[in-house]
Amino acid sequence: MSKHPGPESLLEALDPEQREAASQLLGPVCVLAGAGTGKTRAITHRIAYGVATGTYRPNSVLAVTFTTKAASEMLQRLRHLGARGVQAKTFHSAALKQLSYFLPTEFSRPVPRVIELKAPLVAQAAARLGIEVDRAAVRDLSAEIEWSKVQLWTADDYSKRAAKAGRGQPAGLDHIAVARLIRVYEEVLGESAAMDFEDILLAMAGLMEESPSVARQVRSQYRHFVVDEYQDVSPLQQRLLDLWLGGREELCVVGDPAQTIYSFAGATSDYLTGFRGRYPKAAVVKLVRDYRSTPQVVSLANSILRRGGEVGVELVSQEPSGPAVTFRSFPDDAAEAAGVAAKITELINGGTAGEEIAVLFRTHSQSEPVENALASAGIAYQVRGGARFFARREVRQAIASMRAGARAETSEPVEAQVEQLLGGLGWSPEAPAERGAVRERWESLEALMTLARQLIKDGAASLGQLVEAIGLRAESGHAPDASGVTLASLHSAKGLEWEAVFLIGLAEGLVPISLAATPLEVAEERRLLYVGITRAKRHLQLSYAKARTVGGNANRRFSRFLNGLWPTAEQAVKKARGLEVPTKEDLTVAELALFEKLREWRLEVARAEERRAFTVLTDLTLRALATRRPQDVKGLAQVPGIGPAKIELYGLELLALLKDARTPNP
Repeated sequence: MSKHPGPESLLEALDPEQREAASQLLGPVCVLAGAGTGKTRAITHRIAYGVATGTYRPNSVLAVTFTTKAASEMLQRLRHLGARGVQAKTFHSAALKQLSYFLPTEFSRPVPRVIELKAPLVAQAAARLGIEVDRAAVRDLSAEIEWSKVQLWTADDYSKRAAKAGRGQPAGLDHIAVARLIRVYEEVLGESAAMDFEDILLAMAGLMEESPSVARQVRSQYRHFVVDEYQDVSPLQQRLLDLWLGGREELCVVGDPAQTIYSFAGATSDYLTGFRGRYPKAAVVKLVRDYRSTPQVVSLANSILRRGGEVGVELVSQEPSGPAVTFRSFPDDAAEAAGVAAKITELINGGTAGEEIAVLFRTHSQSEPVENALASAGIAYQVRGGARFFARREVRQAIASMRAGARAETSEPVEAQVEQLLGGLGWSPEAPAERGAVRERWESLEALMTLARQLIKDGAASLGQLVEAIGLRAESGHAPDASGVTLASLHSAKGLEWEAVFLIGLAEGLVPISLAATPLEVAEERRLLYVGITRAKRHLQLSYAKARTVGGNANRRFSRFLNGLWPTAEQAVKKARGLEVPTKEDLTVAELALFEKLREWRLEVARAEERRAFTVLTDLTLRALATRRPQDVKGLAQVPGIGPAKIELYGLELLALLKDARTPNP
């Protein structure tokens, strides 16, 4: 049995801000964690530290996340840190587990079936009301029903509240008609003895409100709560969280208001930004050290937020300087896709793995030309999004086929058996030339094949053991990671990171999207761009096409969010010559601090040499030093205003100053 280190060693592994967050074990705690600042590391070490010191009983801690993958990762880290027994679940999985226990034992009632999709029942409800709907209308009405439920609106008060909130008319129906549809939808749910995902939370909240016994048992089980991605909670989730707490204050929340991008689904950052209002004595800790992205990427991300007046933390990169962020415009969408494919080819040939590259866009319709360009270049790719992996029809068929094959298992190697079974369903070692459904089906089967190989390598010695291992993955919702370049919408890229990121289609009308009509909606689009930028570790390219089609009207311009950031023709020339230097207003907090430190050094030198300060080094050169932070003489020589004579006079002193300014990564 491995021996876990002592409690204090858990804190020694953290940076000062992470350590402060992890050592605050009792009372309300709010951690404002910027992108790439190691929030999961901080909160898992906090929980492990609480367990190691005896402050927490492991089974009394509930860590709440928003995805099963995040919950799985958190559990793995906690086990590694010696905190076995802690529960990490999504809001829905925690509530469903509680419902599955209390409904049969306390009320002698079965748990209703949970429907995967609202669409069929919404269509049925519309048919009963004589409302003609197409697929798009059903989608919009399903989203509106979900919105009303997470806002805690009932069918009876929907029309009044929707009008007051300025909600539009989904599928062209007025608010009264939508209220009738919601009512009939609930009737159809009841007749089917089913519930949707929002009902899981509503039902559990209702049980705790109506039954003191249920509330008492839940609160005696869980005494300490940690909520990740707190900027994304809805009023419904907050209501259930409050009921779990029951007036207690043993709550730690972690989030970033700058990454609030799901307001359209009912999420709100108000609970995060207003945490001190609800808990006046709460400890508030900011994580600002970015261990993901280069200073170049972080500087752009900070500028995007600062220019929009967004609430968020000012990130300070802990990574070495990297390549400059690239800005490119193209004649049309096809040319943009071809240009991206060419650059990806260059990166892959240079040693960057395809899995470490992503192309991100605002809407899924933008992926088609990129898919065509990547396929033409012979680059493997996967499109992220759509149905949940284990719910896809082809995946369910494949698992059923493997289960049947396990009953008649042969002496043939397990991998060969799987290849044969999946081959009968459309899998092949090489990707098909076709696009669309054929390609998507192959991608699913290829991902399942990759997962099977990994599980076989991990010890699944028979087809039966393999099916069992895959079943456990399916039960936890832990989908396999697919291979190749990732194509994803900005929304689905949240929480992920890649070595190289290409943000395409950054034109007005797409970012911000033309549907964003209000200032609040436009602000969310800005945050969405910020999220996209902060996915990049080292390489980042921003681009847009001036026209949609070849030879089309070139009337597009780059996004308003990039005003003052998109290089002009003059800046492009300076950049090519290595002369481009940011203004003082463009400096980040860390860069500004370094700039002032360099000015103090310059003043001391000027006094010692009895000369005017600007003759030592100009402000322009000091700003360039603060942003580029060269690490050697070769890097110094590339800074405008520093030649051989300056290097001979001040080179060693400058490098020492710049080295001191770089915060070490713990």
